[in-house]
Amino acid sequence: MGEIIRIGMDTSKHIFVLHGVDAAEQVVLRKKLSRKQVLEFFAKLPPTVIGMEACGASQYWARELGKLGHAVRLMAPQLVKPYVMRNKNDGRDAEGLCEAMDRPNMRFVPVKTAEQQAALMLAGLRDGLIARRTQLSNAIRGYAAELGLIAPKGLDKIEPLLARIAQDESLPSMAREVFAVQGRQYAALQAELKQLEVRLMAWHRADALSRRLAQIPSVGPITATRLVMKTPDPHAFRSGRHFAAWLGLTPKDHSTGGKTRLGKITRAGDEDLRRLFVVGATAVIQQVRRGRGHPSRWLLALLKRKPPKLAAVALANKVARIAWKLMATGESYDAARLNAMAAAA
Repeated sequence: MGEIIRIGMDTSKHIFVLHGVDAAEQVVLRKKLSRKQVLEFFAKLPPTVIGMEACGASQYWARELGKLGHAVRLMAPQLVKPYVMRNKNDGRDAEGLCEAMDRPNMRFVPVKTAEQQAALMLAGLRDGLIARRTQLSNAIRGYAAELGLIAPKGLDKIEPLLARIAQDESLPSMAREVFAVQGRQYAALQAELKQLEVRLMAWHRADALSRRLAQIPSVGPITATRLVMKTPDPHAFRSGRHFAAWLGLTPKDHSTGGKTRLGKITRAGDEDLRRLFVVGATAVIQQVRRGRGHPSRWLLALLKRKPPKLAAVALANKVARIAWKLMATGESYDAARLNAMAAAA
């Protein structure tokens, strides 16, 4: 048997399928392992390159196999799919991974540390609590409206609404009991969210890169921390344009026959980061339309010829490229320099 130079590993909760080839691209390994056998098998194997799909548990396996001296390559599932032959099964998936990882244009997902994943868990928990708070506040408003009680918009109006309901003796006692339960749940969510935001702000202040990114207009602490957590290796992108494309902030290309047809943004890549960039850009544009802030000439000219939503996406694309530049070079944000470059262009 020739020396194994590359192994594709299809992972699951309990069963792992391996497909390995030698220097002559001949198959020299087809093996199925249980979860307990994986590290034991690779500990006995000479260092080699292992390819896996980027998924929930792949970061853990990448770190563990890296400790054994192996080089792990994580790939997005959509990039591996074209290399999986017909009659899909675990063996074909492992074979497709082994083939895809050797392509010269294949893009790989950086391996995150356990600390980075823990920080992402904190950010994800915050998003989940915000969604639950929104769901609960909508339920409170809906039930109150059924009883003829209407409150103005805004989260800060929920607690006054609950207080008014508690004092309204004309409401059925059962309804007031239900609102009291919802009020306790809402208060608990608010307290948990405040604690999480304090921890996120502490993480932001302790990270130099996050503080530098927050200097960019439309990028706040939440976006800055998420950028640092989700982009451990900015050099994985050749330029800011590639980074913006990864976020899905570039137009879909439907060109053919020499005719260029650009559509809506692709919405590919990381949905969470893309949402934060667009929300931040929208906030900046709202301030500009109210006559506040110090917008660049580029943004003012853009708003004259494009609707606000399109301008927000364009600004989000520009901010994403600036953020990549700061992450890749270690520079700090310089508004005067950027405005001078835009004016010269």
